Amino acid sequence: MSSNLTDDELAALMPSELCQHQTPIPTQIVSSDEFYPDPQNERQREVEARLLAMADDLGGKQGLDRRRFFQTAAGMAASFVAMNQVYGELFAVTPAEAATPAMAQERANSLKDQFIMDMHTHFLRDDTRIMGFVEMRKAVGKAGWNKELNDHEQTIEDLKFNNYKKEMFLDSDTKIALISSAPSDIEQDWFLTNEQMADARKKMNDEAGSRRVFCHAIFTPGQPGWLDKLDAALALKPESCKGYTIGDNTHKEISRYPWRLDDEKVAYKGYEKMVKAGIKNVCVHKGLFPPGIEKQYPNLRGFADVADVGKAAKDWPQLNFIIYHSAYRHVGGDPKVALAEFERTGRVAWTSDLADIPAQYGVNNVYGDVGQLFATTLVAEPNVCAALMGTLIKGLGADHVCWGTDALWTGAPQWQIEGLRRLEIPEMMQKKFGYAPLGPADGPVKTAIFGDNNARLYNIQPKRAMLDLKGDRFAMMKAQYEKAGPEPSNTRYGYVVPNGVIDHRVFA
Repeated sequence: MSSNLTDDELAALMPSELCQHQTPIPTQIVSSDEFYPDPQNERQREVEARLLAMADDLGGKQGLDRRRFFQTAAGMAASFVAMNQVYGELFAVTPAEAATPAMAQERANSLKDQFIMDMHTHFLRDDTRIMGFVEMRKAVGKAGWNKELNDHEQTIEDLKFNNYKKEMFLDSDTKIALISSAPSDIEQDWFLTNEQMADARKKMNDEAGSRRVFCHAIFTPGQPGWLDKLDAALALKPESCKGYTIGDNTHKEISRYPWRLDDEKVAYKGYEKMVKAGIKNVCVHKGLFPPGIEKQYPNLRGFADVADVGKAAKDWPQLNFIIYHSAYRHVGGDPKVALAEFERTGRVAWTSDLADIPAQYGVNNVYGDVGQLFATTLVAEPNVCAALMGTLIKGLGADHVCWGTDALWTGAPQWQIEGLRRLEIPEMMQKKFGYAPLGPADGPVKTAIFGDNNARLYNIQPKRAMLDLKGDRFAMMKAQYEKAGPEPSNTRYGYVVPNGVIDHRVFA
């Protein structure tokens, strides 16, 4: 089985699809097999308890069971009411929205045509060997936790192409998405090959009758023949390129070809080819490397942070360096560590370093993609989420922070979209650290982050694109879907720590 988690770690987890309550937003950390999820903490349990109580009360008054209530706009609003009650007034929501389905739906309808470009999404190839999800479901069935899972053959179709279309374009307000991948030193364990990404782009855009989907070309500096492979990938006309400086992220234990963005003898040869091919955007996986992971793979530590970004950006002004996950380090660790670090120093590991780069190096071609940074902190500790957004906007500029959700790993991205629409940096935090407010859901800051910044990077005119997309087949499918009464699954695909299981590993 191919996974970043050990067999012992996997044995202690369960698939997130089996969570008892499929709430509109997750109430505990869900991970792919990139990192070990943190157990549900006390405040997350309180959010869940309050949300279940509201579902019983408000849903009951509307004649809805919990599942149906959670599928409504009122259920989504209730989630943020519960979050405010536990974490403080971080989200723009009123109890009236949760209690009044018509009001909640009216708000949702008023925003559904918002221009959203999600340029960080995933699904798995049909012949994937990354079967951790399936193996875990089988194990749970055999353990008798969920009898149904022992009665039926388990598959990971939910992480493949067809479900990607549903969750990205029917169950969320996303208008344009970019299909990404992850490389491996073992060719069969790439999430998708460059050819598969290009094929999926063509298939989906042909079906839609419009340009709904973009794709990456993955490049792997230092691997044997990597420049020839890059030539072949660039011939597929990707919209941007993506690399993992730690090399093989899927098999960190055998990663043989880590590299640096500022390596003049290696990486720069790839940039030359990209510029010649008309590529402007280099997306780079950074962060997601907490102390526990560093302890396992100390040899990769020097390739996971952003120390190599500034020089590369200065040397290559014709390229944009888009740092995925904004280099957030603490994914997989206790969010209290990140919060304590911020409260003590006003900084959060590696993301603050990224935000410093424009001033330090005098560059304006470095961008922060929110990725798992947003997905994880929104749920685990929304005060950290607010601090991170404030840090990125203050350092990089509101016009250099880009939307990306890392879906499908955390299910349909609508809960993240709603999270940013409602999130505000607390006034005390704004005053203390000089952060600008995020403003309304359709205000200039959030409009820039959701779509305008990515549109500028990828040469898209939002108004013209919206005209094209409004009449395409996906728009018609979505209209029919909503008319019939949409039923978002609220499912997240990945792993969670079962309640009652204590994580004994140390994140120093």
